[in-house]
Amino acid sequence: MTRPSVVAIAAEVSSGARRAVTVAAEALDTIAAYDAVQAHAWICRPDPEAVLAQARAVDARIAAGEVLPLAGVPFAVKDNIDVAGLPTTAACPAYAYQPQASAHLVEKLIAAGAILMGKTNLDQFATGLVGARSPYGAPACVYNLDYVSGGSSSGSAVAVGAGLVAFALGTDTAGSGRVPAAFNGLIGFKPTKGRWSTGGVVPACRTLDCVTVMTHDVADAALVDSVIAGFDAADPYSRRAGEAPPVFDEAFSFGVPRADQLLFMGDDQAQAFYGRAVERLKAMGGTAVEVDIEPLLEAAKLLYSGPWVAERTAAVEDLLLANPTAIHPVVRAILQGGLGVSGVDSFKGFYALADHARAAEAVWAEAQVLLLPTTPTIYRLREVLAEPFALNAALGLYTNFVNLLDMSAIAVPAGFRENDTGFGVTLIGPAWADRNLFDLARRYEEIAPMPQTPALDVAGKPQTVKLAVVGAHLAGMPLHWQLTSRDAKLVSRTRTAAVYKLYAMTNTTPFKPALIHVGEGGASIELEVYELGVEAFGSFVVEVPAPLAIGTVTLEDGSSVKGFVAEPRAAAGAEDITALGGWRAYIAGLPK
Repeated sequence: MTRPSVVAIAAEVSSGARRAVTVAAEALDTIAAYDAVQAHAWICRPDPEAVLAQARAVDARIAAGEVLPLAGVPFAVKDNIDVAGLPTTAACPAYAYQPQASAHLVEKLIAAGAILMGKTNLDQFATGLVGARSPYGAPACVYNLDYVSGGSSSGSAVAVGAGLVAFALGTDTAGSGRVPAAFNGLIGFKPTKGRWSTGGVVPACRTLDCVTVMTHDVADAALVDSVIAGFDAADPYSRRAGEAPPVFDEAFSFGVPRADQLLFMGDDQAQAFYGRAVERLKAMGGTAVEVDIEPLLEAAKLLYSGPWVAERTAAVEDLLLANPTAIHPVVRAILQGGLGVSGVDSFKGFYALADHARAAEAVWAEAQVLLLPTTPTIYRLREVLAEPFALNAALGLYTNFVNLLDMSAIAVPAGFRENDTGFGVTLIGPAWADRNLFDLARRYEEIAPMPQTPALDVAGKPQTVKLAVVGAHLAGMPLHWQLTSRDAKLVSRTRTAAVYKLYAMTNTTPFKPALIHVGEGGASIELEVYELGVEAFGSFVVEVPAPLAIGTVTLEDGSSVKGFVAEPRAAAGAEDITALGGWRAYIAGLPK
């Protein structure tokens, strides 16, 4: 998969190295091809000729000498954000209307040269974190179609994750931009409330709503932010910039929850990825500080069990009363709960939130930033359909409080499970810490290799397999032909996590090593990762002799791939060569 880059495309089109119309035509072709995999990402797309007309206009502006920071960059917007000429549905056909003007942010993006490719699917009225509550279908995780995409900005995450566009706008009230970013291996940036205009956005909870962006890397998100951040006098919830917290020094403190507050719903891989993210921040110069996040978790409960559910009801009250069956049944059940909230209930909720916010201030006295899992786990689509309320609530454990407590946040990838679904962590700061979070997230990207993205899922089945080799199958070694004869392609040269020992086995022809997982006391071992077709992988596995086997190997970035492992008996009589760091060093030291 080609991962389109906002920064790279804008630079190429601005310099004349590529034409915007070429970029747009390629994006149209990619979108059409991906429709055969899953078409549920989109609700509405402009006619292809209209897209190309946008691109030709950008090329003309560049030729005339205009400076366009997003020149030729294809993007998408969630279909609760207005785009002139296209209907806004909020994933409810009965609610649909034709806006006379685009949302303030969309206007700024187009003025900066970005090319609108279409409007994306969502949990209806942005109510949900799963992506399964839409009459337009349920988008799925781009790397494993059995699992949810995350929501409510489901289609936006799929459009970026599948490489259909370079960035996409979503919205985020309870995690709707961060959760789908995590599941699809993306950056999900949620600005401080009011820092980006919400003019032209269908409200979910109007006092809490934020527009968000999803990209493949931090630099892309920061560029989009530089274009659209700013005060909008026409939006009553827009805010003039407040005072930013101090910038992060090389040494900084970051908060992690108490052990009893870290819940992963039995997802051991997610727990391990979170632990590695903590170590990554320590390697950046950070000091982990254990903090009590109970006030945050208590505040989060107000979003659906307190009066804020009535704010969701207020946004669509007319439709709810006049035509309730037009609303998705799960969403309708939530919205109907708001009809019984009284004014007294609302004020009690405001008072409770103020108490929680004051208690939460203690977090910033102890740490400059919080590092939390974006979600505890992920669920299959069929699981969410069978239990739509409890599982959805579980996904919001670490996201629901952020807007209520006026915080800024950026979700970043932290690994891919063995089922190829993404796990992410979120850096959370107080209001107006946005640019500081960008800087910290860039350092997070740079400190160690980021997780490798799996091959895109097609019809729910993996089409390729990544295979790690550590010895005789390395490039230039005697058995490398077994890979090249199967058209295997080199993905990366990297290292294992520091939990392995490497042995030179005896009585093998040619010489072969044994990689054995030992946990504590292990080391990081050099290896190469190849990608080959499923059938080719199957024929390869058949030829692997005992005591070697193909199992799961954990890489230094925390991701897992298939690879050579060995039974414990392989170490009997073998030479421990772990200290050499890899098989090449051992071979180089043998007598010639």
